[in-house]
Amino acid sequence: MVQRLFLAVLGGVLLTSSYEPVAIGWLLPLGVACYALATRDLTVRRAGLAGLLFGVVFYFTHIWWMKDSIGADAWAALSSVEALFYGLLGLTVPLIRRLPLWPLWLAATWTTMETVRSGWPFSGMPWGRLAFAAIDTPAAPAVAYVGMTGLSFLLALSGFALAHLAETIVGRPRSGVRLPAAGAVGVLAVLVAPAVFPYHAHEDGSATVAVVQGDVPGPGNDILYDYLGVTQNHVDATVRLAGEVSAGERPRPDFVLWPENSTAIDPFRSGSVNAGIQEAVAAMGVPVVIGGIVDDDPKHVLNQGVVWDPVTGPGDRYTKHHPVPYGEYIPFRKIWDPKFGQLALITRDQRAGTRTTPLRIAGIPVADAICFDVAYDDVFPPQVRDGARLLTVQTSNASFIFTHQIEQQFAITRLRAIEAGRWLTVASTNGRTGVISPDGTVVASAKPRTTAVLVEKVGLSSALTPAVRLGPWPARMFTVLTLGALVSGAVAYRRRREFDGPAPEISHSEEAPAPTANTSEAPVV
Repeated sequence: MVQRLFLAVLGGVLLTSSYEPVAIGWLLPLGVACYALATRDLTVRRAGLAGLLFGVVFYFTHIWWMKDSIGADAWAALSSVEALFYGLLGLTVPLIRRLPLWPLWLAATWTTMETVRSGWPFSGMPWGRLAFAAIDTPAAPAVAYVGMTGLSFLLALSGFALAHLAETIVGRPRSGVRLPAAGAVGVLAVLVAPAVFPYHAHEDGSATVAVVQGDVPGPGNDILYDYLGVTQNHVDATVRLAGEVSAGERPRPDFVLWPENSTAIDPFRSGSVNAGIQEAVAAMGVPVVIGGIVDDDPKHVLNQGVVWDPVTGPGDRYTKHHPVPYGEYIPFRKIWDPKFGQLALITRDQRAGTRTTPLRIAGIPVADAICFDVAYDDVFPPQVRDGARLLTVQTSNASFIFTHQIEQQFAITRLRAIEAGRWLTVASTNGRTGVISPDGTVVASAKPRTTAVLVEKVGLSSALTPAVRLGPWPARMFTVLTLGALVSGAVAYRRRREFDGPAPEISHSEEAPAPTANTSEAPVV
């Protein structure tokens, strides 16, 4: 058992090393393989324990950035909850291992586990999905064909096929290795084939977009330190851009993108924030998409991207779909309303948005996402299917500016561009601001903790990638496969336990029958 626990620890370390900041992608299948080897031929409870240890090592290190940014208590609580899912997955391994082609069924179960923990409890936590480690690897182009869920499945399958091959090499003669080896090679071929034949979405137009990173005054990691200064920084940068455009130094953009929390108070109130926005919009003469915290009612606020037109004023809005529990709202506040630590600062809860149609910005249908929304599958794809021709992300990474969270989120953002086959522009207050092409290439970026404005010509597309067309169906299919595998595995597991039941004990109270003489023992006459 000690060796199995060592494998679980090693697997967790290898898996977390495949993500930013280490980002050695080829370690991912090895980490997943270690999970399979650590839980092999164990009882249900022991397999669950090995899986839990794997999850603890992986998740506590993967989101280490939360310890230094949000707090050690939030880091420990969230990591513990997420680690439990890997323990629950471990409980299923003895069942699924009874089935033929077990790497296939276990990969489906892993993928279903990721889907569940990405949306539950509350809004879940998608961080740590296998697909998110694929950027800058030959596997990344596959996301345009199979989506994030499908890519996670293929990556899990590659690891489990590798584990199956290793077990076969150790336990069987060479003749028995051919089939597992062929399976592992086949999975690898499917995984990297899109790198040879990448999906190219046809572009049927273009636009010029200005992306503003205004920077955060003071220490840089506190958006509220000087929230009026944050807004003023974005106003000043936009007004300077207007001057450069008038002087012919830069092309005129079709619209300007500001980040999340570029206004930390309601921009519709009269005052310096509202006046500053109107000044910037008037100077540019084109729509500016601001990011603001908007009053909803005395107990609730909305985190919105608002299209501010120079003629008609504020118009179309996108509201963040996935507010962070205990970061942007308190679940079950009527039952438990904490008044201590960082939780005491959340005086009003953020409501979740439900919009699935794109914004109309300067006549262009644009899919918007705010911060952590980019990690969820129900934000960009529906808007793209409804006609979005360009993607935008508004984010405020100030709280994480001194951590590796910004690199992890930027990697996810680049994968979303590939998945949708769209250009993507991301505006951050002081983190990773950039312009990304449909193949995930970073065309332009701003240095963190600086004031910068990127002006880039981007393509527009109405084509739908296979991944966008598939939508939520891969997740549904893997859920059905998982349920079927668990039922079949449970039946096989029970039958095997009955067949391999304890040997009958011989009662010594009964006399053993006398041995019968054979011909060689016959007396000699």
